[in-house]
Amino acid sequence: MSKVKTEQKQTEGTQGGPGRDRLLHFRVSQKELEMIETKMKQANIISLSAYLRKMAIDGYVIKLELPELREMLSLLRRTSSNVNQIASRVNATGRAYAEDIEEIRRQQKELWDFANGILSKLAAIA
Repeated sequence: MSKVKTEQKQTEGTQGGPGRDRLLHFRVSQKELEMIETKMKQANIISLSAYLRKMAIDGYVIKLELPELREMLSLLRRTSSNVNQIASRVNATGRAYAEDIEEIRRQQKELWDFANGILSKLAAIA
């Protein structure tokens, strides 16, 4: 059973196309409509129905699941926390320790490596 709400219409002649007896309704904002019209022009399609039907049937949705992004965000949070702790210690003692600076550099490199890996995966999709 379909969860999409449709109306069945009697069509006369070729109105709606052969065998097309279901009518779909949905709302869009003005901005969304303008975006649809722009993409229609780019695809050189005049009929809104034809364009929407083509996109609904042949278009695709990309669902990105990048566990690396979650790991990168976790590392970013830890790095930020470490930087705040080091800043507090520097403010209290007036000294920056070489180990602290090296830890920040190591975490920054790890973040950049994660970011570059994610960008490479995204570039492979496009």
